Amino acid sequence: MTEEHDHSHGYISNKEAYLKRMRRIEGQARGLQKMIDEEKYCIDILTQVSAMTSALQSVALGLLEEHLNHCVAGALENGGAEADAKLNEATQAIARLVRS
Repeated sequence: MTEEHDHSHGYISNKEAYLKRMRRIEGQARGLQKMIDEEKYCIDILTQVSAMTSALQSVALGLLEEHLNHCVAGALENGGAEADAKLNEATQAIARLVRS
């Protein structure tokens, strides 16, 4: 359910930071696989799952903030149907984050 746009995205100025964080999360996922493979204590695995979940939530909140400040704010300046669509899109994204 992604949409292609002809303009730059709000996070583009922080792209390298986001990629670095995602690589770190990818490493955490590999570490979790290794912990399970090595039959580590379940509480230790759960602790790492929690850390990885927090890291993903942090990325999501950063992207959401960038989206609100760039895409939604820009649409609100233009008004009309685009503004309504961006607000609806942001509301749905927030709802997904809250449910996760």
